[in-house]
Amino acid sequence: MPGNNCTQATGFSLVGFTENPASQLTLFLVFLLTYLVTILGNLGMITLIRASPLLRSPMYYFLGNLAFVNLCTSTIITPRILVGVLLGKKGMAYAGCMAQVFALDLFVLTECFLLATMAYDRYVAICHPLLYPLVMSPERCSRLVTASYLLGLANSVGQTIGTSGLFFCGSSTIDLFSCDISLLIPLSTSDTTLSLVFLRAASSLLGVPSMLVVLVSYVAIISTILRISSAEGKGKAFSTCASHLTTVSTFYGALLFMYLIPKSGTSRGADKWAAVLYTVVTPMLNPFIYSLRNQEVKEAWRRL
Repeated sequence: MPGNNCTQATGFSLVGFTENPASQLTLFLVFLLTYLVTILGNLGMITLIRASPLLRSPMYYFLGNLAFVNLCTSTIITPRILVGVLLGKKGMAYAGCMAQVFALDLFVLTECFLLATMAYDRYVAICHPLLYPLVMSPERCSRLVTASYLLGLANSVGQTIGTSGLFFCGSSTIDLFSCDISLLIPLSTSDTTLSLVFLRAASSLLGVPSMLVVLVSYVAIISTILRISSAEGKGKAFSTCASHLTTVSTFYGALLFMYLIPKSGTSRGADKWAAVLYTVVTPMLNPFIYSLRNQEVKEAWRRL
């Protein structure tokens, strides 16, 4: 229960990264460059997929949606980091914090399901190529993508409603550069048992199954690839999956560390860099991971 001398917070203070002016300038330039590359890379990927007749397969349909989600995730986080680092504005209004929780939960979980869908797509393409046109029809692909967004939306609505019902003291400080629900809940002076249970349950029931889909899909894919007799066939199959596997490992690894591994007092600094990895770095790298290792994308760029 809230104390007698505690009033409901109208905003939160974000700790950020450092108070050193020289380090702040360096961080600002790094994050600014990262954001510009993220915008150009993901917008370029979306434009290329929509414009090129070569990129009309389900894989590129999913990749275009992934680029859109990456663009949204980075836009939710990076401009706020830039303002905090450049102007020293560490405060965020209560409504803005709840809006950031809602948007971040929406797009992060949507990306989880999109990555799982892309793993399933590669599984069908490599393990059951004759059934691929039937299984991954345009209608089914559209339903899979729509379901990814709807599940992300349902989770973000539930998490935001639960968090907005908590009581926060006026001096609440978040030891991060954004309003992350995993750090908001422990700051509340209300009984947070139900909120923590809901957060863990959502992470386990929604996030873990998508990881299992990826894991099972790639176990089957690798098993199938190893049975291919020709070295050229093996190389082509591994090349098709390597980009997606790189993205999945980075993204899910950071999420596991952030939300499912128990925290100690010394892990807060690592939390910040894990959050940077899946909200800032991964959205920047994805377009280049998929384009630099993909001959079809390279050819589409040359033709365009």
